[in-house]
Parts: sequence; C-alpha cells; structure tokens
Amino acid sequence: MVERDVIVIGAGVVGLSAAIAAQSRGFSVTVLDRVGPAAGASAGNAGAFAFTDILPLASPGILKKAPKWLLDPLGPLTVPPAYALQIAPWMFRFWRACAPDRVAQSTAMQTALMDLSKAELEPFLNATGTADMLRKEGNLQVYESDAEFRGSLPGWKAREDHGVAFRHVKGDEMAAIQPGLASRFILGTFTPGWYSIADPKLYTLALADHFRAKGGLIETGEVVDLKPGDSTVEIRTADGKTRKVGQVVLAAGAFSHRIAKTIGENIPLETERGYNTTLPTGAFDLRTQVTFGGHGFVVTRLSTGVRVGGAVELGGLQLPPNFKRSQAMLKKAAMFLPGLKTERGVEWMGFRPSLPDSLPAIGRARATGRVIYAFGHGHLGLTQSAGTARIVADLLSGQTPSIDISRVSPQRF
Repeated sequence: MVERDVIVIGAGVVGLSAAIAAQSRGFSVTVLDRVGPAAGASAGNAGAFAFTDILPLASPGILKKAPKWLLDPLGPLTVPPAYALQIAPWMFRFWRACAPDRVAQSTAMQTALMDLSKAELEPFLNATGTADMLRKEGNLQVYESDAEFRGSLPGWKAREDHGVAFRHVKGDEMAAIQPGLASRFILGTFTPGWYSIADPKLYTLALADHFRAKGGLIETGEVVDLKPGDSTVEIRTADGKTRKVGQVVLAAGAFSHRIAKTIGENIPLETERGYNTTLPTGAFDLRTQVTFGGHGFVVTRLSTGVRVGGAVELGGLQLPPNFKRSQAMLKKAAMFLPGLKTERGVEWMGFRPSLPDSLPAIGRARATGRVIYAFGHGHLGLTQSAGTARIVADLLSGQTPSIDISRVSPQRF
C-alpha cells in the first residue's frame, strides 16, 4: 500500500533514526542514500550527545571572536577566500541571527530539542540494541586565563537558567577529572550531563543493521528530483530511475537543500567542513571529553581511538580538503595534553549541514505535506537524532509533535 510507504533520503544518523522510528509506527520504510550508511558526517564526528550545548553558534560572543579567528586560516573559524563571495548572503543571515532577542529564541528552541532528545535517547538505544555503546563521562571545558573564564560566564548563566548542571573547577579537582592537562589551563567547567557514544560510525552502522533486521531496505542512489502528486511523491535518481511513495523524509545532511530546491524551496543551508585526526587506542589516558573552547576543538575518547577535531571551515561542498587544519589541531593537542602520542593518526574531513541561526529545519515542505524535512543540525546531528526521529514519526503519523516546532520550521527564512 503506497500510502503507508516511506522513503527516507539519507543514511546518516538522523535519517536512520527517523527510519527506525517510522518503522516502529508500522510504516514500510526504505532508506535511499548516495553512498550508504554512515558515509558522511555521521562517521567522523566527535561522538558526543551534547545535551548541555544549548547556546547557538550564532551569538554576540562569536561576533567578538570572529574577526580574530577569521584572520587565521588554520584557526577555529575560517572562510577560504575562494568561497567568500558565495557565502556572503549566508554570513549576513548569520550576523542577523546574532541579535540578542534572536539568540534568546534560538536558545529556548535548542533547549526544547535537547530535552526531547535526551528523554528519547535511552529508550531508543534500548529498542535498537545499542545501549551498551552509551557513555556518561561528561565534558570538561578548560580555560587559559581568568579573562577567558570570565568571558564564558554569560553562557554558563544561560545554561543555568535552563536547568543545565555544571560546576567550575580548578587545581586538584580539575586534575582529578582529567589528569595530564598542561599547566597553562588554570580553570575548567565540568558538565556531567554530557554523554557520548563509543564510536559514531559503529553506532550508525548498528542502526542500519537493526533497521534491516526489522525488514527495512537500504538502497544506493543519488536523488536529483522530487515531484509531488495528489497522493504520492515521485523520486528520480541520477541513474534515471523513478519511484513513487506515500511520504518522503529528506535527511540528506549537507546535500538536502539541493533536493529541496527541486520542489521550489530555497533553504539557506551551508556546509561547515569539520576536520579531525583519530589516533590509536591508548594515545592518551582520556577520562572525559575535553573542550579547548578558545581554540575551537575537542579531544574525545572512542572505543576505536582518541579523536582530535572540530573547528569550522565554511567552504561548501566542492573545495578540496585542507588537512593543514587537522594537523594544526593535532599540534595544539600535543601541547595541551603532554604525553599525547600523535603517531599513526587517520585524518578525516566531513560536511556538517548548517543553517544561519544554528537550528535545524524540521517540518513539512511548503509544496507538499508529503515531504518532511529533517536536516541542518550542524554540530548536533548525533545529539538530536533521537528527538528528531520522534518528531518525524509524529508528523508521518499525522500527530502533533510533543514540542512546538515552529522555530525550526523550514519556512522560517
């Protein structure tokens, strides 16, 4: 019965989570992806369920840091000169989203998404047989000066106002949380509610296995066109094949806006190109995820090694990778964590789908209610995957989501 058929475009963590949630509601679900499961940002992210990370990247604080960062081509935030003109309209929207009233609205929406995602996560992990991959080791953000610490306090006050638990630490207490930090870090803030996954790629592949075991299909094909009809949506792939389905979930990450454009929707999605290096297991005795906020990167312990990565390069989908960025982060990590073994690392670059106000696009397409968008999560795709899946399943089922999703409407731009 076509009416109960759903195709999810995208086999990353958001797409597969949504597919599993739809499957649990009785839909017949096929996942369609350009390459296959865990081929994009879901493979190489930092592995964090960052439920306490409620502050949008678009904020007055980032505007203060941005000029200094942008002058450093290997720094935490950069725009390659070859991409500067193309991204200018997006940067203008980003600048407007940094207004205090908009930041407050984005923070409230982000908090609601985080609360829902945290509530949905462990039931989802239990249902998919992946609960043993969850870690609750917290996050330690470290500071090199009193001035840097004081600059972080408005952000922590905003988190406190939204019920996020944390504590500021120094000296022996900080060393007990994470031994081996360089003495240059004099203060830290520990958030115990920061979870992580053993390995994001292995987790996403496990979701794919669970989905298949429940009867779901995963197929390879690059979607180039959507054509809504009265009772179906026609999907055309690059090989010329077409198929009709009752409903479509568009969760193709950084490529989603191209597909949305085929049904007349112009969504200002840009690509944050994230870099990292994964070192072998045992490269450092890491007890918690450590965030070096002043330098824009994190160090994470995975079951498969130690990952050093982060930063933001707004460079689109076409420019070649600049692995000098991952090398610069690794060099800093070696200074910040004396004793870190930097040999035999594997470099990676992936595309994070990012919207100017740091919120995703979740909701129905303007052209047809049979297409549901679920993309644009930026750094928070893994974090918000279970919550997004719940919202998508509600929409597919004709139910009202449990939180107000008007602030993440795809039409808000």
